[in-house]
Amino acid sequence: MNERPRGHISDSRFHGHMYATEASRAIFCDTCRLQRWLDVEAALAASQADVGTLPRETAEEICRAASVERLDLDEIAREVKRTGHSLMALIVALQHACEGDAGQFVHYGATTQDIQDTAQALEMRDCLDEAERLLVDIARSLVPLGREHATTMMTGRTHAQPALPITFGLKVASWLDELLRAYERLQQVRATALMVQLFGGVGSMAAFGDSAEALLARFAERLGLGVPGMGWHASRDRVTDYVNAMAMLAATTARIADEIRTLSRPELAELVPGWQYGKIGSSTMPHKRNPEECEQIVVLARLAAAQAPIALQAMVVEHERDSRELRTEWASVADVSHYSLTALSILDDVLASLAVDEAAMTANATATAADLATEQLMLRLVSHLGKQSAYEVVYEAAQAAKSNGRSIRDELLLAEGNSLTAEEIDATLDPAGYVGLAPEIARKAIERADAWLAAREAPVAR
Repeated sequence: MNERPRGHISDSRFHGHMYATEASRAIFCDTCRLQRWLDVEAALAASQADVGTLPRETAEEICRAASVERLDLDEIAREVKRTGHSLMALIVALQHACEGDAGQFVHYGATTQDIQDTAQALEMRDCLDEAERLLVDIARSLVPLGREHATTMMTGRTHAQPALPITFGLKVASWLDELLRAYERLQQVRATALMVQLFGGVGSMAAFGDSAEALLARFAERLGLGVPGMGWHASRDRVTDYVNAMAMLAATTARIADEIRTLSRPELAELVPGWQYGKIGSSTMPHKRNPEECEQIVVLARLAAAQAPIALQAMVVEHERDSRELRTEWASVADVSHYSLTALSILDDVLASLAVDEAAMTANATATAADLATEQLMLRLVSHLGKQSAYEVVYEAAQAAKSNGRSIRDELLLAEGNSLTAEEIDATLDPAGYVGLAPEIARKAIERADAWLAAREAPVAR
């Protein structure tokens, strides 16, 4: 075999579905990227006709020719290698595809990075659209789940140890609350990063003459992007904002997925991820039902996080422009998008088939009821002893119980300074009575998420 298939994991025929989605591949595929560059060139020509710097028929011919189907892509690939320039081969191909002398006005006044930065803004916009679509799908699963379990008592854990009782609805609400903040970050990125670039070689717009500002506004309007106050060839914080926001979004999905993975362990068995017959967890242990999807989300979040420092380093650009940041971003923007969108997609599938074992939650909380009650026991002693002394009494009883195998109840009854009766201690040991405002907090967060979801799904007024 003379020609090797593509080597990047996101393009793998066998494993690519775990690292990229159909949507993300459609955004960043080779021909899709070239077509976006052509779309931007066409929008430039049409905008120049709008402001009177190009004849209308010239712009229309450039727009007609600006299709990858009309170009020899193999020849373009050869010319990119020969010239060492990322765009010139495409410009020449588009020029030759135009009839008459219209091709002479392709790319008129622009610099390469004007076209490529603007196209990258369109790519980021498409990725944000897809991320937001997936967030809506995930919310559709989490809102009813959280509402149903607003009062479902379970063990709250800190440092992987039993801490205090909570409700499962509170946990779900925290997932929703974080996802909504992620959505807000994506909106901020839309406002700051989705900008056209059309400022010429060094940002002065000199080649566009007196029509420069009008051209910029029309160009942005045609593409549905924002109008920046000045060129950003060397100012890459916009792109870094995007990469960081997407990496943080992936990290949020990983927190949720890893919690599901942990709570599905047989020792806890509080959550049960969906499983289908035919899935294989091990090549040697036939019983295994591994939480592979949850683990893969964590993998994707780690890969997404690795793009953030790369994007930060790309902010260091010399003078008015150089290629180091753009070539870096072509990798980091695509990679963080593939990984984050795939993490969202897999989480959507996980949540759609997730089951909750309320009996296991109750049993686990009951088994560690004494541990879950130590704060409440301390607080009940405060009126007699004060906070610090009450803490010391319960601390000694709890640590003695763990050391000698006796119960906290028995140790506390023998403790000097204890004023609680056996009946009072027994009443305190019921974890269901110490969930605090967990149900109310959960319901309010879920109501916020439900309102957000309703707004996303409401028909747009026309």
